[in-house]
Amino acid sequence: MFSLFFYGIQQDIKLFCVAPLVCAIFRFLFIVLYGNYTSLSGQWKKFYHCFRYGFWWGMDWNTYVLLDSAVLVSLPGAFLPDWFAAGDQVRAVGISVYLAVLYAAFVGKLIFYYHYRDIYNKTLWMGKNADKKNLLDIFFHQNHGVLVLLSFVPFVFGCYHLSLAWLSTPTLAYPAFDSDAARYAFHFSVVAAVTVLFYYFRYGGSFNHANKPEWDEIPTVVKEDIFLAKATIDDLVALEIIWKHPPHELLNHTDEEAAPKIAAVIPKADWRDAEQPLRLFARTAQGARIAPPQHIFYLLAESYEQAPLDAPYASLHIADGGKEFCADPHAFSVPNFLSAGLLSQPSLVSLLLGVYDAGLEFNETEAFWHGTLPTALPIQLRALGYRSAFWYGGELNWGSLQHFLPALGFDEMHGGPDFCPTDAPRTWLGVYDDVFLTEAGKKIQESDDGTPVLHFLYTTSNHGPYTIPVDTYGYSVERVMPDAPEAVRKSRIAQRKLGCYWYTDWALFRFVRQMKEIYPDSLFVVTGDHAMRALPFDCGISHRKGPTLREHAGDFFALWHRELTPDLFAGNKIGGHMNIFPTLMELIAPKNHEYLSLFPPLTEKLSGVVTPHHWLTETHIGTFDDNYCQPLDADDEIRVPSDGGPLRDLRDGWCELSGWLGRHSELLR
Repeated sequence: MFSLFFYGIQQDIKLFCVAPLVCAIFRFLFIVLYGNYTSLSGQWKKFYHCFRYGFWWGMDWNTYVLLDSAVLVSLPGAFLPDWFAAGDQVRAVGISVYLAVLYAAFVGKLIFYYHYRDIYNKTLWMGKNADKKNLLDIFFHQNHGVLVLLSFVPFVFGCYHLSLAWLSTPTLAYPAFDSDAARYAFHFSVVAAVTVLFYYFRYGGSFNHANKPEWDEIPTVVKEDIFLAKATIDDLVALEIIWKHPPHELLNHTDEEAAPKIAAVIPKADWRDAEQPLRLFARTAQGARIAPPQHIFYLLAESYEQAPLDAPYASLHIADGGKEFCADPHAFSVPNFLSAGLLSQPSLVSLLLGVYDAGLEFNETEAFWHGTLPTALPIQLRALGYRSAFWYGGELNWGSLQHFLPALGFDEMHGGPDFCPTDAPRTWLGVYDDVFLTEAGKKIQESDDGTPVLHFLYTTSNHGPYTIPVDTYGYSVERVMPDAPEAVRKSRIAQRKLGCYWYTDWALFRFVRQMKEIYPDSLFVVTGDHAMRALPFDCGISHRKGPTLREHAGDFFALWHRELTPDLFAGNKIGGHMNIFPTLMELIAPKNHEYLSLFPPLTEKLSGVVTPHHWLTETHIGTFDDNYCQPLDADDEIRVPSDGGPLRDLRDGWCELSGWLGRHSELLR
């Protein structure tokens, strides 16, 4: 009986070798596809440690191949001859299923990295409330979904037959023994050795669970190269880390845990005794810098980022509207600007609510459907006599906006499909930008009764899978970018993204010009909801293969009013979404008007900007998620380890404050 188990456990050990080998191959392919390495000269050490540490870290999952095969196949096979006879086929099926899971996770990571320039991160949690049809549209039309799905067939077929071939290699024969004692000692030794083997590999080459590999212990020589450090993490390990740290984790913190961190941003010791702690952030306006406009147009453009406006990419001409807007002598723009979130919903919610959403999805929280915070944008502008209207290119059921917006204080809410023609062209997310903005402009004029009003307009078109027929709007490679690198002009994939960005830029600033003519006293605010990878670095637009950190995270922001002058803004070259509202108040509010803002206006000199994900100073930009930074003027991909220093305390404080507010719904008005 034990002889059958002895044979089976050898097969299990063979199988045990397969998964880490496949993981290493996937790691190699990821590095080849996305790493910017032209030579291995002088870099062998960090690659060695990358694969070594990745091997041990991956054993957190891969050792279960040994355990499951031993428990489910070898052990019962020792008692059931028929099950033993089918053992290799069962093992081959089992390992093929597991490798298919690894393959799915790997392909998913490639797609995720293509869009976000990062391995799996907490952004995945936001997918549960995303438009599933849009995700499918992106998968099939932008990421070759059909080919990806078809590739599983040869992959699984190959895994099954190669596994059978590997299992057919010779094994050690069961030895003969002169005594029962020797035989039982051998049996015990085999079982003990397998048990020791399992735990040794399970704990990453150690017998102490505390020594298991983790991010903080990645060898320094690897961690200095942030891309390679991320490549070290096997995909299932990365997914497990995300699963253990859901975005709503802040809501599970106790007030006692949060209070010391919040103290970093509310320096008053008695803040917890205040009826409404946010009132401790009261500011007093210094007096209107411009004549208060009758119309404020606040345009939030989907994925409209800063990098395409930068000088090195001038030959692309996809952001000429934005450049012209910023070049106006009465415009003010900030070239180094951070969004409030990595995705649309947290950015939008933070801008409107006045506190960082921090991935808590306040818009999906029922308490915020019935009340809001006193920092909310519409409520505070109402105190200045402004009513507010929200215009969105998509359906208002996206992100539960139909519930969230009224609670914020919006007087009107309009979804594109509700006021645009029924046959208006649209993507899964919303009506095409030019139609949406044109129809919104008509409705704005029709409803104009002389009352001061904020029009918050949010576009949708600059989004994957980038299938808008931009050529029908005048886009062509020859007309728009005749001097762009040849690889850019000939790349069908690059042209789809660049064309869509050009289209949004064209539609956005055409609307601005029209409203300027109709309402010349208006104040215009234009920003992107977040940055997105628009530039095709794989097509030779730079000597780099990827963006700098500033290009990766930098959002667009600009203001315009006919009375604006640059001297109003204290020489600021850095800023963020949360500085927009207090800036509006300092521009239009009368002297001594009190308003609430957690963050300073751009009319005051900023020394730093902190968001839940990034930090910014006048010289550097950094990320809290990965703990590295880069000079703002960097023209390479070298990133220096940095945890943000004192700025991290501020980040933790703002996030904990958001979690505290989420736990105390009694503070909502």
